[in-house]
Amino acid sequence: MRRSTTKPPPQVSIWTIEDVHQWLTTEVKVHEACADKFKEAEVSGESLVEFKKTDILDLEIKHGPAVKITCYLEKLKEGSQFESEYPAYVGNWTKQQVNQWLLQHVKVYGKYGQRLLDEDVSGNCLVCFKKQDLLDLDVKSGPAVKIMAELRSLNKKPEPTLQPIPHTSTDQTEASKSFQPELSLAQATTTKQPESKNQGMGEHESGKAQLTSGSVSARKENQQPPPENVGVERKEKLTVVEPDISMITLILQKKLENLFKDDFKNFHFHLCQYKTSKFKPISQGKLEGKDTMDTARLMTDYYQHEAVYVTIDILKDINQRQLASELENEMGPLKQPRLSEDVLKREANQGDKLKNLLTCGSNSLDNYERFVVVVNKSSPQQQQYLQFLSKLKLFCVLDFDPNSAAPGGLCHSYRESRVANLHTPAQYQGQTDLVIKNLNLYRQTSWVFCNGRHDLDSDSNKELDYKNWLRKSCRDVEQLVALICNPEVLPPGRRLIIFLLLSPVHNEKDPVFETYRALIKHTEEESIITICESRSTYLKWRELIQEKCDFEIDRLSIYELTLSEISGTIMAMGPQNQSCGRLLPSSGSSAVILKQKDEDCMTALDILCLNQCENIYDENSSEFQDFRVKVEEEFYRGGKVKWWNFYFCDKDKEKPFVKRDKYETMKKMIRSLSKESKPCDLLNLFHHPGCGGTTLAMHVMWDLRQEFRCAVLKDNTLPKTEVAVQVSRLMKLDSEKPSPVLLLVDDSKETENAHDLVHCIYKDAVVDGSVVNVNDAPSCKVIVLNCVRSCSPKEQYQRITTPSQYITASLKPEEQKDFEKKLKELKETHEKPENFYSFMIMKSNFDKKYINDLARNTLESFDFSTKKAQLFAFLALLNTYAAESEISLSLCEDFFGMKMFYSVAWKDDSVLHRMEPYSNLLIIDRVEDWGGYKAMRIVHYSIAAACLEELERSCFLKVSDIVMEILHCDLFFSVGVVKHKFVLSIRQMLIERQRKKDSNEREQFSPLIDKIHSQQGRQTVQEILEKASPRFETSASIPQALARYLYINERDFPEAVKWAEKAKNIKENPYTFDTIGQVYKSNLKCNIDKEKQETSHNPEDLNTNMKLAQNAIRAFKRAQELANIEDGHDEAADGNDSEDYPKKSYTVYGYVGVLDIASLIFEILSRLPFFEESDPMKKKYLQSFLKGALPITSVYMENNEINNRYVEIIKEHDKFLLSLKTEVKEIFDLLNCYFMYIKGNNSEFDIKNHFTVCSHFKKYVTLFCSAPEEVNKERQNNPNLNLKINIEERRLFLEEKQADTFAGILYYLDKPAKEIEEITECYVFLQQQQNFVNKKQKTKETINYILSNIVLYIVKPKSKHVKSYSYLSDLLLKTLQDVGLHYPYPDPYYLALLLFWPSPTQENKEIVTYVKAIRKSYRKRLTSLFPNRSTVAHLYLGKEEELKRLVSKPQLDENFKPMRRDALAQLWRSGDIFRDKAIINPLHRVTGTIEQGEVYANYAKLKIPVRPALIGGIRSCYSTEKVSFYVGFAISGPLAYDIQYEN
Repeated sequence: MRRSTTKPPPQVSIWTIEDVHQWLTTEVKVHEACADKFKEAEVSGESLVEFKKTDILDLEIKHGPAVKITCYLEKLKEGSQFESEYPAYVGNWTKQQVNQWLLQHVKVYGKYGQRLLDEDVSGNCLVCFKKQDLLDLDVKSGPAVKIMAELRSLNKKPEPTLQPIPHTSTDQTEASKSFQPELSLAQATTTKQPESKNQGMGEHESGKAQLTSGSVSARKENQQPPPENVGVERKEKLTVVEPDISMITLILQKKLENLFKDDFKNFHFHLCQYKTSKFKPISQGKLEGKDTMDTARLMTDYYQHEAVYVTIDILKDINQRQLASELENEMGPLKQPRLSEDVLKREANQGDKLKNLLTCGSNSLDNYERFVVVVNKSSPQQQQYLQFLSKLKLFCVLDFDPNSAAPGGLCHSYRESRVANLHTPAQYQGQTDLVIKNLNLYRQTSWVFCNGRHDLDSDSNKELDYKNWLRKSCRDVEQLVALICNPEVLPPGRRLIIFLLLSPVHNEKDPVFETYRALIKHTEEESIITICESRSTYLKWRELIQEKCDFEIDRLSIYELTLSEISGTIMAMGPQNQSCGRLLPSSGSSAVILKQKDEDCMTALDILCLNQCENIYDENSSEFQDFRVKVEEEFYRGGKVKWWNFYFCDKDKEKPFVKRDKYETMKKMIRSLSKESKPCDLLNLFHHPGCGGTTLAMHVMWDLRQEFRCAVLKDNTLPKTEVAVQVSRLMKLDSEKPSPVLLLVDDSKETENAHDLVHCIYKDAVVDGSVVNVNDAPSCKVIVLNCVRSCSPKEQYQRITTPSQYITASLKPEEQKDFEKKLKELKETHEKPENFYSFMIMKSNFDKKYINDLARNTLESFDFSTKKAQLFAFLALLNTYAAESEISLSLCEDFFGMKMFYSVAWKDDSVLHRMEPYSNLLIIDRVEDWGGYKAMRIVHYSIAAACLEELERSCFLKVSDIVMEILHCDLFFSVGVVKHKFVLSIRQMLIERQRKKDSNEREQFSPLIDKIHSQQGRQTVQEILEKASPRFETSASIPQALARYLYINERDFPEAVKWAEKAKNIKENPYTFDTIGQVYKSNLKCNIDKEKQETSHNPEDLNTNMKLAQNAIRAFKRAQELANIEDGHDEAADGNDSEDYPKKSYTVYGYVGVLDIASLIFEILSRLPFFEESDPMKKKYLQSFLKGALPITSVYMENNEINNRYVEIIKEHDKFLLSLKTEVKEIFDLLNCYFMYIKGNNSEFDIKNHFTVCSHFKKYVTLFCSAPEEVNKERQNNPNLNLKINIEERRLFLEEKQADTFAGILYYLDKPAKEIEEITECYVFLQQQQNFVNKKQKTKETINYILSNIVLYIVKPKSKHVKSYSYLSDLLLKTLQDVGLHYPYPDPYYLALLLFWPSPTQENKEIVTYVKAIRKSYRKRLTSLFPNRSTVAHLYLGKEEELKRLVSKPQLDENFKPMRRDALAQLWRSGDIFRDKAIINPLHRVTGTIEQGEVYANYAKLKIPVRPALIGGIRSCYSTEKVSFYVGFAISGPLAYDIQYEN
């Protein structure tokens, strides 16, 4: 054996692409085509050294050359050359000779030899092979070892003799062609009767004789007599007889010769599967290794004369229709032999079978919640018969036709009438709930392209052959299948999978069949049905399933119906579509049809139509009467109201729907709002749970559906921008003019959310291009009817300023009479209406005795050890403490250990049956989340609460016991989409705090925690929350709630810090850090309270308190940093909310927290013996120390051990204490800017924070701003320092009045003139002493001086301290020259806007520069501190000149003195304030343009950029338009108010 010779490794990594190509062709000696593929793939030397065999195979190079290249490459990297271990003659073998050696000498199976032949394994490749290379070619381990052993043994043997293999080589078949006669099939079968010469021959000789005869006949063709004579003779002698089998063999062999190798293999496969004949299929073993002649002979021997027709059928099946057609044309007078009766026997009544499969025996497609369709390639001619897909509630379609999305394809056809989102299987990977959300599953059909998509021009969208599909796409499809079959996504028994085979599936190497195999790994075969376009397609599919999956699909298959019959049968099934279409009101009392595709696009909305419920049933049928009884019974028992309930009452005028007393009021309010000019309005309806609030709102909508396009928001969790887009679509649908919309938002907890929705709708539906004509404005109207569940509806109604109404759990006498009357009506049509408990509760006027008796009687034999009792207790707890809670039916079934089979449809009663005797208090409702599912709850909130009380009274079962039992159950917390909502309800009842009845503040803890605390105290509360924490391991809310409980109720600060830190470790956000800060702050306050009660001083207390304070400040600062970062995002991440603050309301709480701690530290220090606040001198020491003017060692004090220890501790914390005063002042200035400049997101919290900040500032002033008598005393003691004291006195005065900042001076627009006069006087004095200050201070004071003059002029124009406009302008110009355009604060540029804004008589071309400068400065200074916040204007452009033209917001507000401040604030927020003449009269309306979405104020040739004051103030269509508006001056630049388009 020779070994490779070693030489230094070449520098392969520097090879070019050409060098690699040359090496492959000259050294490795592979075919040029292989080398070209490396070149096409741009493989350089640097890439080549990283290549493995799999990488070469990916270049579509066959296995033989790939192994050879890999072997040579390994030697190249080692620095050696490849030398064969085997005799040289082996390397010279062709791939055919390798095949001959394997079959004749190694004696392996023919399929292994063929495999190596197909993969181009010639001798020079074989010598590079190792055992693994053979295994990679699907050669089993035994034969692979044998081949390698035989190969090695060639070194010891003589060269083997290789014989050509008969009937396989192309050369042989081509040679045989040369002497075959060119006969048609008709000629071959219409011949003379054979003479006796060959009759005695055996079968083989007969064949030879026939070939010879044919050959001679062909050669002597020219010697035959004239054709016409022959024809006469043949007419006498020829008859139609059984065809000559040998001649048929030749003709068949000729046709098979036209097939490529893969097609010929496919022909063999179909031949093994052929069942249409009376004969059994030919076994695969008999076909092994057969060439075209052998195959033809085998077929004619086996099928006799039927072989031709078998061949035609199979050629059609493998898509060789041209060859099949040629055979059919050559058939001549032959007739197709009669097939057996068994084959032709058809299954009767397949139409009924199809109905039963799709509806489980009913006549309605509603039986299944969702359908999944798997479909293969279709033809354009089939599309007209596939419209039935639009009738099915499709979850997804798995499409294996890459041309489906192109014109003529199935997907393209479906999307003409319905909406489908186009996906790939890879998009189904990831967390289930995120996949559902991102792909919009349930709401719209997902059309999944499982093997390429040719309408997209990229390599990744090409159709793959089976092998590559298996490698690249199969895994993704398997994951897609796993998600579809997840019982939490599509519960078994409630989904049906349909294999729609529109073309044959030829063999198991088909992605469609692989998908079937993937499906049956996850679901029962009974949940899959098959619909085939033809019988032959079905027979192949059935055989495949039988052989490979061992399952009989006949009873689950449709194959006798045509596609037209299938389509007609499905389209005729219920629920019926409305014959005239669903109608919407339109302009001029007209109506438009709501198309299904349009409705598909508005997935968030349940749209109420003009003809809702009409023409769906035959209303004279018993089916309709039964349906009516069922719907009414569900509603009056406690189910959610449906449009049907109102429809039934409208049909029977003598039995009207019971109206609550606020019904007429609500209608009037809606009609009144519709007439107002404001394009988008909010109307709140506050209601007690279970008192009919939602029913009242829907009743009003039903009766207004002729006037408005009405819709109910189905999902409150959707992004508001998405809802706004859909509302906009509904408003403008199929109408030249927009139509008014009435939108019901049901059970929104926070009215602020509804306000946000109104703003989004205003922007999208109204501003962004809807109103293109001023005449359309009145009809461009959206009213959001916000139905809010509340424990104190009346109080909430009284506190709110927007249009509102409320109803409570109390009926007026008239309402009670209506309910009495309705009970009598129900007795006529229903059995035992007394059991309609929800109705009876309202009829009894929510009588507590009735409810308590009902609970007591039902729970008489309650046994908590049973599953049904546990489940009922869980429901009672949830329905009492978590709004809108229920348990999904599938989860209830899992809890009971029930299993859903295919044969079982929706069996709600089976769960209710298990729940007896409690089932009379339970109802099963449909929940719209996650595509819709059924869930169980107690029929009424008050019954659930009464049952909890009864369980505690008679069974001694406390709510804590029930909570612990829920938390103990692993099933509820296992992964699952539907379980997710149940888990959220559990979390909600543990942490969600309600508003206090008499204010907007919230209670300290959730009602459940309050209840448990009052009953059992800390230990039980802590046990529950500790048990809950690992159940919600990704949520910070539970440990946060426990931390709050421990520090507020129990004063256990170490334990509280532990749980607060745990919450922070789960999620770092403003709320978790704020909780840590609050724990330390509470600990600090507690310590101070204790120390106040103690008579003696302990220095160590100071040390402890300093550490607590520093920890608290660190936490609050981090909370504020995160708030500023997160505020920039529109959508907060899940779990980012806190029960301490509503979403996005944290704003400045971190800053306020720091002020809280600083105030406590100042208090602690002022109580030290040498800093006592009561002693003026000691207070001065403290003031000087905190200002950094006096070291602690210089402070006069008694020399004792306690004081000395105090000094040591203060020195330890010296850095922290000395930075405190400066830090506090900076925060005051910052918050001053916030409250002055920024538009608050949540006024309730801003007011509270403002109050707190003011309180701290008063303490700050008391400590740091010396009283006048102290200053006078200082002046007398130091007469030489008079000037310095005077300057310091003025500055302290300004600091005390918060007038030392630009924002602080603006506050005086709304204060008495005397105060701003004093401030201006101070600045006048400081201006005169500017030689004594640095440049920075001088600039700041000059800017403030100019502003104080402007404010003073506005407040008191005739004041003697006011400087003239020209003086102020000159001073500002000088200041602007000094500071340039890069001043760190926007203040000087704000003054430039006020003084230099153009007027009709003067024009300042620099104004554009100042606008750019103020925007830039604002971004740098304030945007980072208050991101995503809008600014407000305090001064507006009036009609006068110079300073007279400045109009302040307080001056405008004077016109609304009687109005409440929150109502006035709402007018400013909405922009409605500019509809009042008192506002408009003093203001100047500026003309301008909108270009590329930007607003400009135009003055001659000057274009000044201006920002819209309101979100959505301009349309988003980038249309260039003329506009007019009012100008307001904000710290971020000029703002445009009340933008009006000229056209």
